[in-house]
Amino acid sequence: MTEPLLTAIGLMSGTSMDGIDVALIRTNGLDIVERGPFLGIPYDPAFREALKRALDDALSIRDRRERPGSLPWVERELTLRHAIAVESFISRYGLNASDIDLIGFHGQTVLHRPDNALTVQLGDGPLLAEKTGIPVVYDMRANDMRHGGQGAPLVPAYHAALAAGLNSGKAGVCFVNIGGISNLTAIGPDGTIRAYDSGPGNTLIDQWVEREAGIPYDQGGRIASEGRIVESLAVRYLDHPFFTAEVRRSLDRIDFRPPESGEVELADGARTLAHVAAAAIIRSASHLSPFPERFVICGGGRLNGIIMQDLQRLAAGHGAQVASAEEAGFDGDAMEAEAWAYLAVRAQKGLPLTFPGTTGVRQPVTGGVVVQV
Repeated sequence: MTEPLLTAIGLMSGTSMDGIDVALIRTNGLDIVERGPFLGIPYDPAFREALKRALDDALSIRDRRERPGSLPWVERELTLRHAIAVESFISRYGLNASDIDLIGFHGQTVLHRPDNALTVQLGDGPLLAEKTGIPVVYDMRANDMRHGGQGAPLVPAYHAALAAGLNSGKAGVCFVNIGGISNLTAIGPDGTIRAYDSGPGNTLIDQWVEREAGIPYDQGGRIASEGRIVESLAVRYLDHPFFTAEVRRSLDRIDFRPPESGEVELADGARTLAHVAAAAIIRSASHLSPFPERFVICGGGRLNGIIMQDLQRLAAGHGAQVASAEEAGFDGDAMEAEAWAYLAVRAQKGLPLTFPGTTGVRQPVTGGVVVQV
């Protein structure tokens, strides 16, 4: 009997904290994925600042249910903004709430300490369900941690579904999401999955140019294109024990810090950090055997031409090719939100979201909290 297809909306607010991504798919939670429309809704500067303060307030959390300082207000405001995003999406694409079976709600990660089995994503699932009138699946990382996993990455299950339609060759294909933190998913030609965080992505660059130039990110790598790689600074990042540790671990956006003010010129800092973002991916991919022969790059980092140039050059040294998500037939902006829709369907069906090869969890486990309406 064929599994029925469900229509799901995925909501993602990632470590870059720049806005809400909304995507729709129809899927059976297994091998069928029909991709629908996508909408990106940016946060206003004031709310981005509120999210940054929330990161500081979250540092004191020892129990994931705690909400010190500004977190109660931020969590409610974040959830209401997600509800408005869903309404805007439904209106723009001529849909009704009754057309949607499920919402996958990531929320905003404000603390991620895998070594302490502690992860906190702000987001009120019951409130979102109440405001939208659509069932919601949220809090999808915690159950993985309860079973010994790192709580991230969760997108690999979706990458594996997409890889089924690609020619993976003899060494398989590797999806790389360059968000605030980069992560990779290697799918072997036999369908085996291995995934882990691969290092700093856009976070260091964004923090650097925002502090030094007062702009939220280096659009297209324009600033980096005017600078040079400062080797001593690059080595300082790439010699981090994260890259050589035998056990792959999940990262928080505060695990790596941008250079100090005055340490390098603006453009040189942006150029060096773009190189670090690319080199971190290749260095982390060296833990895979065999080394992938094809990389598909997703997330905002694929729009930084300097990161992509460095990544193509470094991958070529291993005989590998690099393509953007669009060149491979996907939407690199939508992929993480699509993944959260896919995971929501799997969660509702009790299917595994994470696996020993993706998060280090002891056995495949499902996750998430389902809120009905």
